[in-house]
Parts: sequence; structure tokens; C-alpha cells
Amino acid sequence: MEKFAFIMHPLEAKPDISRKYPIAKYLPESLLELALKRMGPMPISHVTGVKSLTGTEAEGWFIGCPLSAHQMMTLPVDYVLGKIIDCAKAAEDAGAKIVGLGAFTSVVGDGGITIAKNVNIAVTSGNSFTIATGLQGSLRAAELMDISLSNARVAVVGAGGSIGRTCARILARQVPAISIIDLDEAALERVSAEITQETGAVVTTSTDVHTGIVEADIVCSATSAVKAIIQPADLKPGCVVCDVARPRDVSARVAKERDDVLIIDGGVVAVPGDVEFNFNFGFPPKTAYACMSETMMLALEGRYECFTLGKQISLEQVEEITRLSEKHGFSLAGFRSFERAVTAEQIERVKTNARRKLAVV
Repeated sequence: MEKFAFIMHPLEAKPDISRKYPIAKYLPESLLELALKRMGPMPISHVTGVKSLTGTEAEGWFIGCPLSAHQMMTLPVDYVLGKIIDCAKAAEDAGAKIVGLGAFTSVVGDGGITIAKNVNIAVTSGNSFTIATGLQGSLRAAELMDISLSNARVAVVGAGGSIGRTCARILARQVPAISIIDLDEAALERVSAEITQETGAVVTTSTDVHTGIVEADIVCSATSAVKAIIQPADLKPGCVVCDVARPRDVSARVAKERDDVLIIDGGVVAVPGDVEFNFNFGFPPKTAYACMSETMMLALEGRYECFTLGKQISLEQVEEITRLSEKHGFSLAGFRSFERAVTAEQIERVKTNARRKLAVV
């Protein structure tokens, strides 16, 4: 039996903590954040039933890191890293041989390198498979929306970060032009130079989200923003937006006000076996985030190594984790948007609404 663990944390204190402790919904966010600072690693659940197509089985543990996304980004880095390291050590004590970093635990500091140096088990951010599934979902959704890659306008928000940069480099191999957006101008220049050297795609850069994506047919968004940065007025009718960020980059207003665009969540994966997570993190049974899935498949493979760490992710890592997903039976679990399944009928309605809006324009 292979063994893994995965570190989670509340994106927002009140709604996420109340999944486990219902009384939290009656307490103010500030009080909950104060309580979180006083807590240590929180064992959340024992994960069972993960079974590869090869027959190998794995079990694991979800470990809660008691900090919200807001706290992760505003408290001193050393303090936050200390909390995450404590959780990784708790995973080690539970028997895990590899631990995955969920949400902002992979963003703080140096992308997991310091964490790995302070524990005796392997550490991975899961970002390689997050990229792989985000791109698979984006391209599949574009096909269903009748968007042709040969003349599509593509934009990547957060292209200066580890996930966005690699998404942009891969997408630029398949489209004639790409827009990359990030607040870090120096990072944009570096990514633009890489893409220009590696592909024939025309690259435009922007530090403004609206300017960068308003004409895009396909948008991939992967920032570390604490609040939504993509609003209803930013999007072209008929476009596809794949949001791989947590917390979400796409405002909930988009789902309410724009019935002519297709928003999909990145990295929703069907896990092989009769898996029981024993915790409700908002997904249907037997499905997980891609970052969780990377941790599981590395355990099933017996590759107890630091597979995805730091701020640089290679194309080879994405290709390798894609191969492992096929070997062990991890696959995209359809489309979801704002915690709900996206049906074929819904996609057809979006296409119809987009055609009507474009005809009016």
C-alpha cells in the first residue's frame, strides 16, 4: 500500500471551515482568522480506495493548515512557512511518503523548496498536472464552442507565475498569437522572449487584465490574486475561460451576467478506484483537484521524489505527469463551473447566446 498526504487550507475562513465545523458559519471572519493562528496542523480525513489501473493501491491523509488565503499572503513569510512545515511533518508522522501542497501553500515563499528541506518525505506542488489538465480542458471546451486554434486569439492571465508561464509556452505552440498578462513587467518580458524564441507566435504583453483579454477567444487564468480579477465586461461573447486559480480569478458576477461565455474550472479530475475522501471539498464523489491527483499518482508510481517544486515548471514535467496520469487512470471529469457540472445543453445555450450578441454588435 502506497501512502501520500495533501495539505489543504481554507480559502476563506467562514465558508471553508464550516464544511468541517458547522458552528463556524455563525462567527465573524476576523474571529475565525484569529482562532486559526492559534491552531496547529488539523487532521481532516483519511483517504482510502485509490487504485491504479495497474492494480497498485494507495491511501492518504488530508492535513489542514490553519491559515486562510488572506493570512497566507499577508502574514510574515517565515511564519506562514513554519505553519506549512508543521503540516508536512504531521503528514510524515502519519506515514505518508509524499505530501502535496494545496492552494496557497504552494505559492508562499519559494514554491515548496524550503518546505522540502525541512522534512524527510517528498514534496510536490501538483502544478505540473494542474497545467496539463487546465490546457486539456481549455482546448476541449474551445472545440465544443467551435473555436478554431488556427485563428484563435489566446490570453494567459498570470503569465509571470509558474503555472501561467508554462501554460503560455505550451499554448503558443498551437496558436498564431498570444496575449500574456501579469503585474510584473519584468516577468512578462522574460516569458515573451521565451515564447518568441521557442515558437512563431506573435506575443503581446499587458499589465491590465481588461486590455489583455477583451478580444481573446480562449483565456487561461492562473494568478495568486486573493480576490477575483476578471469581471463581466472583460470578456468577448463566445469565449472560453479556464480558471485554474484558487481563490478564483473569475468573479461570480460573470456566471450571473454573462450567459454568452463559457467559464470552466481548471483541473477537475476523476480518480481511479473506489475512492473515499471522507471530506466535502465541493466536488462530486471520486473527483479531485489536479494538484491532489498529482500527489496520488506519484505515490501509485512509487516515485517518492520532489517532482514539482519552485517557480519554474518544465514542459518535460508536464509531459511526464500526463503520461503517468494515463498509466494510472486519472482523467478529466467533464467540466465544472462555480461548483456545478456544465452540461452539453448549457454549452449549446452559451453558443446560441453568443451568436445573438455578436449579431447585434
